[in-house]
Amino acid sequence: MPRLPHPRILRPRLPRLPRTRAGQRRAVQTVMLLCVLALLPVTWLYVSTADGLRTTADAPRTEVAVVFGAGLWNGEPSPYLAHRLDAAAKLYRAGRIEAVLVTGDNSRKDYDEPDAMRAYLTKRGVPDRRIVSDYAGFDTWDSCVRARKIFGVHEAVLISQNFHIRRAVALCRAAGVRSYGIGVDATHDVTWYYGGTREVFAAGKALLDAVFKPDPQFLGPKEPGVARALAAARK
Repeated sequence: MPRLPHPRILRPRLPRLPRTRAGQRRAVQTVMLLCVLALLPVTWLYVSTADGLRTTADAPRTEVAVVFGAGLWNGEPSPYLAHRLDAAAKLYRAGRIEAVLVTGDNSRKDYDEPDAMRAYLTKRGVPDRRIVSDYAGFDTWDSCVRARKIFGVHEAVLISQNFHIRRAVALCRAAGVRSYGIGVDATHDVTWYYGGTREVFAAGKALLDAVFKPDPQFLGPKEPGVARALAAARK
């Protein structure tokens, strides 16, 4: 019986390192340049927002707070989103804000972040007439642009987790909203580590958004919700 040939094992070819000293030097310089470019967006976020971070205790008195969506669990705010909303309710009770703009995803009939956020806030003492819903806050940039162009917000306190708040402040400032950020605490669980890792990559998109200022996924007509909420606050 003839012998079958042994199957060939294909091994991946590793890149060859330069043999000359000049080639090695160029390779090191290339790696260093790539590292610098990768860290540039994150550095921009930290430098551009260094003066913009606050706590619920020292947040400036501002007419509007913007709370960014962070997912629902069985139709209720996720723990991360609940922490953000708790901070907004605390600011309202302390008299540091007059209205809350809740911005999130409502791209499907069975998923409505803004209404869930509104219900959560009203249960914690924020009057319904002081809450404004943005149903097309599909990402941070969209929320910031819509806050300025659709709802007429010129200044706001932004509320999110610590790993996200710098990006929110940087993007809202780029969109024309004078912004201060409150980063709320969160349990260092899998979601926290995922969020922190994601921000490293999201920083690159944020820098591009700030430079090129693309239109949001959905813009639409101007809405008087914030103006009405502030008018109700002065009655």
